[in-house]
Amino acid sequence: MLYTRKGDNGTTKTFGCDQRISKSSTVAEALGTLDEINSFLGLTRAKTKGMSFKINSGEVKFSDLILEVQQNLFIVQAEVAGATLSITTEKITKIETMVDEIEKVLPPIKNFFISGATEIGGIFDFARTLSRKAERRVVAAKEEGKINVSAETMSYLNRLSSLLYAFARISSHIEGAPEIKPDYK
Repeated sequence: MLYTRKGDNGTTKTFGCDQRISKSSTVAEALGTLDEINSFLGLTRAKTKGMSFKINSGEVKFSDLILEVQQNLFIVQAEVAGATLSITTEKITKIETMVDEIEKVLPPIKNFFISGATEIGGIFDFARTLSRKAERRVVAAKEEGKINVSAETMSYLNRLSSLLYAFARISSHIEGAPEIKPDYK
């Protein structure tokens, strides 16, 4: 069933919890923004089907990595909702390794860049901003003491925006689009 009518009064229930919480609570907001980034990554995965890039470890398909991130975000959502699941250090290391490998084939970062050098680059940049928003919402719920989230999960959320930024840069690089720095005029 796609509806239950139980949330008509502005409340929802989280994983393994008998109590209902306000849909405007920091926990509901954190879960919603995690869902938002995951959904947008679905669009991103569809837009990047067939696209790949080469790094030292070989050819990498954007869509495969994005799907893996989406799966991991379900773990994060479950943990935020109260499940005993958590992101592993191996998942963090995989992101860090991927970012490091991508950085090796790109020019070094010397300043900020204006988003949208390419369509896919702009999509990845938007995904990056959504991931940052989700991270902020999880931090807010954690700081309020409403949820317990592992250090690994917090690290994963922090690294995710770096991965998406690396994807934005490498996708624009593949297409030969120059990175435009802001002129601050």
